[in-house]
Amino acid sequence: MRKVYLDRTELIGAVVANIEDTEVILAGTTIFPMGAHYKNEEYQKCASDYDIQFIFDDDIPHLEFFTVPHVDIMARDSKGGFFGTVYQQCDSESDAPICYINRDLECFIISENKKYFLSNIGSWQDNMKPYDKITVYRSRSEAETELEFIDLSI
Repeated sequence: MRKVYLDRTELIGAVVANIEDTEVILAGTTIFPMGAHYKNEEYQKCASDYDIQFIFDDDIPHLEFFTVPHVDIMARDSKGGFFGTVYQQCDSESDAPICYINRDLECFIISENKKYFLSNIGSWQDNMKPYDKITVYRSRSEAETELEFIDLSI
C-alpha cells in the first residue's frame, strides 16, 4: 500500500483525505499552548521541581524540527527538549502516548498517556524509553527528500 503524508502544520480544522489504496499519515509538529490566564502555582511547581515548562500562549517557542508522524507539543525543558502527544492533538481528553524529543532530536516515550504522565510527573526521566516509531527531521524539506506529501495548494 502506498503511503503519503499530510502536513498537520498546514491544516486548520479537520481534513479528511481518502485516496484509494493509499495510507494517509499525519505528519509535522504543532504546538498546543494553554491560555496565559491558566498560569498558576501548580504549573510553576512543574517548571521549578521537574523542569517541565508548559507552553502558554504568551510565550510560544519556535520549533526547528518536523516529525513523522504528527506530534503536538505541550511543554519544554531547560535543556532544549520538548514534550508532546503522539498521533493526536494534546488536550485533556487525549489518551495518546507522551513523547520527549531532546535537543539532539532523539525521541523517547515517557508515558502511555497524559493522565499517567501528570500523575507521575516527578519520575518522567526514569520512564524514558527510546522510541523508533517517530522520525524527527530538521525540517519539512528534509522529510520531503524521503517522503511523498499531499499538495494542499491545489
